[in-house]
Amino acid sequence: MPLSNTAAVVTGGASGLGEATARHFAAQGAMVTLFDRDAARGEAVAAEIDGHFVQTDVTDEASVQAAITFAKEKMGRITTAVNCAGIADAAKTVGRDGPHPLPLFQRTIDINLVGTFNVARLAAEAIQENHPAPDGARGVIINTASIAAYDGQKGQTAYAASKGGVVGLCLPMARDLSKLGIRVMTIAPGIFMTPMLAGLGEEVQAGLAADVPCPPRLGDPAEFAALAGFIVQAGYLNGEVIRIDGALRMR
Repeated sequence: MPLSNTAAVVTGGASGLGEATARHFAAQGAMVTLFDRDAARGEAVAAEIDGHFVQTDVTDEASVQAAITFAKEKMGRITTAVNCAGIADAAKTVGRDGPHPLPLFQRTIDINLVGTFNVARLAAEAIQENHPAPDGARGVIINTASIAAYDGQKGQTAYAASKGGVVGLCLPMARDLSKLGIRVMTIAPGIFMTPMLAGLGEEVQAGLAADVPCPPRLGDPAEFAALAGFIVQAGYLNGEVIRIDGALRMR
C-alpha cells in the first residue's frame, strides 16, 4: 500500500513520535487524522499538515469510537492505525516513600496497553470494511512498544510491563485479524528525542546518547516515522516486533 493511498489515524499525534509519523505520512500524500488529548496542539499540527484532529481519550471506549467515526467521515475510510499515545512515569517497586503507588501502575497499564488495544480493535472494525487488494490486504495496525519491554531498568516496572503487553499483543492480534486482511506490526523504539527528553537538558541527553553503540546519539522521531511508513508499504511484514535502537541494550 503506497502512503499516497493511505488513510491513517495516529494516536498521540500532537507530539513526539505520533506527530513525526503524522507529518511524514502527510508529506507522502496520505490522509491523516490525529487522536490526542491536547486539543490546542492537535489542532495546530492538523492544520499544518492539512489533516484532521479529534480530541480523544484512548482509554475510553466511547471516546475512541467517536474518534473512529469522525475519521471515517473526514477521510472516507481508514486503512492504517498507528498507536503512539503513551506515558512513561517512573517509580521503584519499593522506594523511599514506600511501595510503588498502585494507581500509577494502573494508569500506565491503562494508557499504554489497554489504550493501544482499545484503538486497535475499533480501528480494525473500520479497516475490515475496505475493499481488499488482490492479495486480500485491507490495512495495517502499527503499535508502539519499547525496548524497555525487554531491557526494563530500575523504576520502569509499570512502563516495562505495559510495553511488554504491547509486544505480547502483536502475534495473536495478527492471527486474529488475518482472515480480515489486516496486518499487525509493532515498533520497539530505544531512546528518542521526544518532548519529555528534550526537557532534561543537554548534559543528560549526552549521557543517554553515549550508551547507544551506533550511531551514538538519540533517535530522531523522523526515523520512527520512516519505519512506520515502510511497514505500511511492505505488505509481507506481519506479526513481528521491530526494534529501532542503535543496538542499545539497557542495563
